[in-house]
Amino acid sequence: MTHALTSPVPPAAGADALDPGASAAPASAPPSEPEALDSDAPLVPPIEPEPEPPPGYQFNAPVDVRSLSLALLALFAGIAVLHWAAAVFIPVAVSVLLTSALSPLVTVLQRWHIPRWLGAAFLLLGIVGGLGATAWQLSDGASQVVESLPVAAKKVRDKLREQSGNKTPSTLETVQKAATQIEQAAAENAAPPATKRGVQRVQIESAPLNIRAYLWSGTMGLLSAVGQFTVVVFLTFFALASGDVFRRKLVRIAGPSLERKKVTVHVLNEISGQIQRYLLVQVLTSVIVGVATGLAYAALGLQNPAVWGVFAGVLNLVPYIGSIIVTGASALVAFLQFGTFDMALAVGSASLVIHTLVGNLLTPWLTSRTSSMSPVAVFVSVLAWGWLWGLWGLLLGIPIMMGVKAICDRVEDLNAVGELLGN
Repeated sequence: MTHALTSPVPPAAGADALDPGASAAPASAPPSEPEALDSDAPLVPPIEPEPEPPPGYQFNAPVDVRSLSLALLALFAGIAVLHWAAAVFIPVAVSVLLTSALSPLVTVLQRWHIPRWLGAAFLLLGIVGGLGATAWQLSDGASQVVESLPVAAKKVRDKLREQSGNKTPSTLETVQKAATQIEQAAAENAAPPATKRGVQRVQIESAPLNIRAYLWSGTMGLLSAVGQFTVVVFLTFFALASGDVFRRKLVRIAGPSLERKKVTVHVLNEISGQIQRYLLVQVLTSVIVGVATGLAYAALGLQNPAVWGVFAGVLNLVPYIGSIIVTGASALVAFLQFGTFDMALAVGSASLVIHTLVGNLLTPWLTSRTSSMSPVAVFVSVLAWGWLWGLWGLLLGIPIMMGVKAICDRVEDLNAVGELLGN
């Protein structure tokens, strides 16, 4: 009876209950490691190359059309403002360049216990006085060169007509004669009939030459140039006398964080350093071109070689165009003086060789050490700023773009622009 009421114990449970170590041993045994964890097998599978896209595949990249449109509108608005207010921005840009170039000299004078305002005044007066004395010494020769250019051009035209071997008029003269005959025939055929009663005859006459208007426009242009020069001198004086006041203000405006202030200081230092090195390279190459041109023209016997040397040195500051002007003008004057194409070709070739050697060998080597701008970006910048500001744009375009590149390299959102401008 007692055996019937007792429930049998399962074998597994009974075994576990009687020997607890038997059940713990299999549970604590580590599982078998997969083959991938073998010491000889690689842990990371090899990366297979992606297949090339099929023909006609289009790269889908997210483009923020709204931001791009706003950036283009801001760019066009800035260009319009720069063109409209060129009379204000050009003196400011020239003053910034002169301040960057003369600031180290004023700092040296300040170390010699000379106040900044006195050192700035001394430098500016010396520069203005030197330019005035040089212009006064070369004024007679410069006027002779300018007056000889139209005469030289007329002589070249006559010489070419003589060497053509026929006395027939040129194509331009034939066209002008035909146009005159057509105008006379039209005037005869269009003679007005007898006027009717009550109708007043109206005859249009061309206005006579107004000498006062030409004199007034020339005087106003001269006064405008003198006024801009005065503005540049005063702006440069005030900027040199103030020292690092504006630099500290820009650092303060950048923000309270130390990182922003460091970035602003780096940008300002890089802009100043690049402008100083660029101006130093331009002055050095201009002096070399001027001296070499003057010596070469003196050896060839051309009149006023010192004037031509100064012209060549000054126009060397205008990229690509200054050398063409000097070469063509000197060849014309040489033909007027010597009367042969051989001497004109010799003078023009001498100028071309000097500008080619300096412009293609020395200037790129020195510029590559002072700036990291691409030659294509330099050429496009010269064209764009020349279109925007004329001659002043040709002179100021490269330094302005160097400053723009320095800013774009330090601002994350503008790194793409800096990459386009760089080498």
